[in-house]
Amino acid sequence: MKFSSLKNCIDVLEKQGELVKIRSLVDPDLEMAEITRRVFDARGPAVLFLNIKNSRFPALSNLFGTWGRTQKIFEPQLGSLKALVDIKSDIGSCLKSPGRIIKALPALIRSLPLKTSRPGVLENQCSILDLPMIRCWPNDGGAFILLPQVFSKDPGNDSIFTSNLGMYRIQISGNDYVPGKEVGLHYQLQRGIGNHHKKALERAQALRVSIFIGGPPAHTLAAVMPLPEGLPEIAFAGALAGRNFKYAYKNKYFISADADFCITGTVVPWKTKREGPFGDHLGYYSLEHDYPYLKVESVYHKKDAVFPFTIVGRPPKEDSNFGRLIHEITRSAVKDSIPGVIAVNAVDDAGVHPLLLVKASERYVPYEKRVPRELLTHASRILGTGQLSLAKYLLICASEDNLKLDVNDEKAFFIHMLERVDLASDLHFFTKTTMDTLDYSTRDITMGSKLVIAAAGEKRRHLKTRFPQDFSLPQGFKNPRIVLPGIVVLEGPCFKTYPKGKIQINGLKKHLQTKKDLDSLPLFVVVDDALFAAKSFSNFLWVTFLRSNPSHDIYGVNEKTIFKHWGCNPPLIIDARIKPFHAGQLVPDKRVIEKVDALGKKGGPLSGII
Repeated sequence: MKFSSLKNCIDVLEKQGELVKIRSLVDPDLEMAEITRRVFDARGPAVLFLNIKNSRFPALSNLFGTWGRTQKIFEPQLGSLKALVDIKSDIGSCLKSPGRIIKALPALIRSLPLKTSRPGVLENQCSILDLPMIRCWPNDGGAFILLPQVFSKDPGNDSIFTSNLGMYRIQISGNDYVPGKEVGLHYQLQRGIGNHHKKALERAQALRVSIFIGGPPAHTLAAVMPLPEGLPEIAFAGALAGRNFKYAYKNKYFISADADFCITGTVVPWKTKREGPFGDHLGYYSLEHDYPYLKVESVYHKKDAVFPFTIVGRPPKEDSNFGRLIHEITRSAVKDSIPGVIAVNAVDDAGVHPLLLVKASERYVPYEKRVPRELLTHASRILGTGQLSLAKYLLICASEDNLKLDVNDEKAFFIHMLERVDLASDLHFFTKTTMDTLDYSTRDITMGSKLVIAAAGEKRRHLKTRFPQDFSLPQGFKNPRIVLPGIVVLEGPCFKTYPKGKIQINGLKKHLQTKKDLDSLPLFVVVDDALFAAKSFSNFLWVTFLRSNPSHDIYGVNEKTIFKHWGCNPPLIIDARIKPFHAGQLVPDKRVIEKVDALGKKGGPLSGII
């Protein structure tokens, strides 16, 4: 659907029964987030809060809470946009099919931003303190804007076609920020705004930043799209909205004419302040760290402004539908940018970046069934491509071994890999390298390791589906469970220091070296709670790949290093226990849970929904 504004989208969803209004007074401190989590988990409608404590603005959440609603919001522009991406990915075949070019024309026409002299967002002004102060988790350092569109331009090039529109969390209260005057700006170093900030510092000038909130839903999606450098997100926003992105200037700041709110200000040069903690999308807190901050100049809003927000936590959450939509749009672009790669799955249950499953061609001739070669070339390209470079575990298999294997069927993919992997030769480590700033499986922020597991060839083993009843374990290890054929989770003993934990795992490793017939159980994962980890494959993925750092937490039976290459005999052991330096898990406030429970009782605004 073509939406000219967020209010337009809300009206349509209400007519279609996809919206619930909450008129009773709600607290933006934890309560609104808990309501949103519960409605999301129930696959419920979008939620419009009309009476928010200490704020005069209504707020909207769970807009993209179901895949069906997300598709509905962006159709029919999605087809035209996919055609536009296809043209870029395979222009040769498109020239032979004029129909595909014609289908892409609407998106192409709407991608050109248009300047306007009467932007609605400039009609009114308010303070940062007038916005809904939404805090999602008990240990969050303050309130955050969670669906911002942060706009910046290259200081050396005033063209809007070199601009960046990104979604970086904005802390608007707490810590040492001057209330109403300063806001925290959290961004990862490799993002577009980071390049702009760096250039501004080199020129000894402040970086002007505009933060848009709301507007057509397509503008929100554009801010999270992993677009190639040099392709402006505001052009993508117009193409997806089916309506050109309209803009203006105010006091030399770039303004989104259709946004509900616009915050303008400058990044204070050479200075940082503590930002966080923040309950993040991995299911853990991001801890306090020094980040740039914005000195606020103005806050503008349109007459009927609505404040949209989302909530994050252990996946899946609302941002999972963003990820799925992005995958749908960019599928052909990935194949084009990395020839030979058939499909990629950034596993949502594992927090997206920690685990990539990839299917690619092993075309080197002759095709040596047990020596992956081109797969390693593909893996190197993947780890050097955009946000895919944040992958911590990359599992890649040869398409030729099973043409029907679906990377989105995580269980089938793991079985395929474990049936074929040679633990003596197929594991390739990258150590002391960069990783996602949100991943706290290491001691040092943004520093860690990566592991590529490449498997090709015929099946080399049959995987057991039952754990041997007479199998003994060393003291402190217990409750072994089969999660999937060939995969064992077991509880490990408690430990207070990392070196003590390593001693315990080495004891397990030595014990397993005395056992026979372990080839059919090639993966052992040591966890804190085996019952929880084995309860679902989702739990297994979340625990295993978020609580381990490959270079430090992987062990193997009879492990050895030959010419700098590490390998072992089965089983491979991953220590996925919580380490003393790990960030805390996200746990909701019990009193807030009880308060939200009351809203779901008979006669309450959420009765029949949660």
